[in-house]
Amino acid sequence: MLIPIRDHNPSDKRPYVTYILIAANILIFLGYYGLFDNDTALMRFFLRWGMVPAYIDAGQGYGALLTHQFLHGGLLHLAFNMLFLWIYGDNMEEAWGHLPFLVFYLACGVAAGLAQYVSEPQSFVPMVGASGAIAGVLGGYMLFYPRARVDMLLFLLVYFRVIPIPAWLVLGGWFGMQVFAGLGPSATENGVAYWAHIGGFVAGIVCVLPIWLRNGGRALWRKTHGHPPHPEARYPVENGTLPRVAKSRNPWAR
Repeated sequence: MLIPIRDHNPSDKRPYVTYILIAANILIFLGYYGLFDNDTALMRFFLRWGMVPAYIDAGQGYGALLTHQFLHGGLLHLAFNMLFLWIYGDNMEEAWGHLPFLVFYLACGVAAGLAQYVSEPQSFVPMVGASGAIAGVLGGYMLFYPRARVDMLLFLLVYFRVIPIPAWLVLGGWFGMQVFAGLGPSATENGVAYWAHIGGFVAGIVCVLPIWLRNGGRALWRKTHGHPPHPEARYPVENGTLPRVAKSRNPWAR
């Protein structure tokens, strides 16, 4: 199994909006965490605040295109989404600026919700999660920094290894898997909103495209060779097996 744990692309400014989004998602999740003991109450909550395609089709529930972005169906769902936002959000926030990044993030989440609605407009299954908005962040990141190194943690039972992989391969591969799964026969059976991921990713590229062009477009790629336009971050472990570290040390600290 491969999990991204960090990139080698430091930002020069503190990503305050990214911090606020992560905190908001965690606090909101904690606010309704008690409902997980009652399936009926939890489903009623998600039907009220999640994005229900059939409601949108009936001309209702448009506010859920925003609210669904701050709800999650479980602890792992939340943890993986926040990990991706933590790794990639700071660089896109630096590229956009704080408030424009917030608008960009929410707009990608709305686009993701609409893409999922178009894929199954009669569904009464509520869609929840920040993954559509974060997919927009991933799309923008891939356009700006295709060759930024992303450290992937490979673990097979008791074997662990850190493998640096270029962002275009990590993010492009992830997008390809979403398309493959979204077009597959079981796309609506496993509870994953693949078309929300696809819609958010495409929206991210489209929204970032004007900024990329203003910064030189392909000329920027030729100048930087797709790498971040600044020295890469260096870590104690660049690749190889993970060392033992003190429990107080955060291996994801950037």
